[in-house]
Amino acid sequence: MTTLKVKEMSCNHCVGRIGKVLTDAGIAHTIQLEDKTVTIEDSSNVAKAIEEMDDIGFTAEEE
Repeated sequence: MTTLKVKEMSCNHCVGRIGKVLTDAGIAHTIQLEDKTVTIEDSSNVAKAIEEMDDIGFTAEEE
């Protein structure tokens, strides 16, 4: 399990966009808007998750 910080995530629309792209990529995750974090369940998917979020305009960094 790896937690990523997504500073640009500021609303439920952001959560929805990130959730959709990760789900579509088959990446199990949990999103916490209040903390601006996305937890990736399988750490082997972290690089792919970061890339998927980057493709839709969000910068994710490991905490």
